[in-house]
Parts: sequence; structure tokens; C-alpha cells
Amino acid sequence: MILPPPARRGARPTMLVVMGVSGVGKTTIGKRLARDLGWTFRDADEFHPPANIAKMSAGVPLTDEDRWPWLDAIGHWLDMQRLHGGKAVVTCSALRRVYRERIMHGRHDVRLVYLKGSRALIADRLSRRSGHFMPPALLDSQFATLEEPTRDERAIVVNVALTPKRIVAEVMRYVVPVHSRPVKKVVRARR
Repeated sequence: MILPPPARRGARPTMLVVMGVSGVGKTTIGKRLARDLGWTFRDADEFHPPANIAKMSAGVPLTDEDRWPWLDAIGHWLDMQRLHGGKAVVTCSALRRVYRERIMHGRHDVRLVYLKGSRALIADRLSRRSGHFMPPALLDSQFATLEEPTRDERAIVVNVALTPKRIVAEVMRYVVPVHSRPVKKVVRARR
């Protein structure tokens, strides 16, 4: 299969990978970004094979061997979006640099959005979350694995202590050119 070339380095992104540890709000922010941009959204959890979900549900951290096919599936999905002229947002923990490189290698139109937060804040959020297969007990494992993006990865870093609306607004500053943003009309009272 021949894929169209990715955008040149430094161009505005056409794909976003929203990353961070479990509980930072990747899905909430990813869905809002996709909605506001009019882009396609997918949660990386949808790419996990059942064996990975079973391990995590049992409180067993994944190994790199478990992750490689999952990360490759995410990269393949991004390529398919590009092939069909689409723009996309995908969430993925992408905790280690090698994982991010696996997803982003040669895809210069993909930009990282790193949702950064303190362990205390995220632990509090996880303690109130229900219905997710990732148990709060794995949070320590997530922070131990986390390699924050370095300057050369050009990640958009946003503090998750902000409201979702503010987080999305911060990311939009980097994704949407100023001249294409909607302009709010100011109505002035007559004198």
C-alpha cells in the first residue's frame, strides 16, 4: 500500500496524540478537541487486544511485548486517516519515548499533547472514577514508567489542573492558525 507523504516538519499538525498517565483526562480532552476541530476521534483503549485488557483489569502492568502490536495499530490507524484525507485525534498513554517514537516515526504531521498533572491530583480523580478497566493501583506503575516528553519532541504541554475548556483552548492555540479562528462579534450599545 502506498501512503501519501506526511506533512513537512514544522507544518500545522493534522493529527494529535493526547498522552499522559491514566486519569489525566485523555478521553475527555481528546473528544473535545476532535469535536471542536471537526476531526475524527479514537481512544487508544479501542486498539488493545482482549489479552491486554484482561492483564490490566487484573492489575498486571503490560510489558513492551504486549504494547508493540497496540502501538503499531494506532500508527496504522493514523496512516489510514491520512490516506483518506482525514485529520484525527487519538488518545494514548505513550508513557515512554520509545512508545511515542513507534507511533510518530516518519509522521511529521502528528503532534503530541501531553496532559501533565501531579500524582496527588490524578490519584484523587482515579479514586472517583468507575467503570474503567485500569485500576487506580496501577498509577504508581504509570508514573514509574513515565518519561516526560523532551524539548525536541515539541509536545504541547498542558497542566490538567485547568478546566477541560481551558485545556482545549490552550491546545487550540497551537493547532489552529489565528486567522482561521472564529471571531466573536462585539455588540456595542448605541448612545
